[in-house]
Amino acid sequence: MVEIGIPFSDPMADGPVIQQANMQALRNGMSLHLLFEQLKDMRRTIRFPVILMGYLNPVMQFGFEAFCRSCVETGVDGVIIPDLPFADYLADYKDIADQYKIKIIMLISPETSEERIRLIDEHTSGFIYMVSSAATTGAQSRFSNEVQDYFHRIRAMNLNNPQLIGFGISNMETLHAAMANASGAIVGSKFIELLGENTTPAKSVEDLLMALGS
Repeated sequence: MVEIGIPFSDPMADGPVIQQANMQALRNGMSLHLLFEQLKDMRRTIRFPVILMGYLNPVMQFGFEAFCRSCVETGVDGVIIPDLPFADYLADYKDIADQYKIKIIMLISPETSEERIRLIDEHTSGFIYMVSSAATTGAQSRFSNEVQDYFHRIRAMNLNNPQLIGFGISNMETLHAAMANASGAIVGSKFIELLGENTTPAKSVEDLLMALGS
């Protein structure tokens, strides 16, 4: 699966690396309209799932139904909107997303109550994004025992949706800890760091797989 970021000037859930990537993209003239234009032919060659991650402001400016329609037209499978409140999603957005068969991915953290997690599990599909901590995105060398206890607790809930763990996946240790407790891991900041260090995306992918022991 590939996650594609929607650049925004105030990415509150993201750490310095992705914040800088957002600002560079905006300086380069990137926009949601341009992103959809760039993605319009991707399904000619791409078969794996593609999701977008971005904040509510650009999506609302685009128009939520128009956004869902463009996702369908380009072949986007789902969307992560970290600052979309779950109650607002149920009241104002779920019916439209369901109409277009766009999966809205919700985030949970160590502070999310079991009741809320089960509600999210009941009313969403695709997967649940397990944030490894209440902090912002960014590479970590290892997960604490407290964080791993949280992983175990969520796994024991036997949710219907698969869970993917993100925020802090950057090496073999964090990847293996995530994979032992969830269906997958999400890597963002580490890859963007490597894109800044290498001359080609292909070399960055190669270095990422090496760092993750793949």
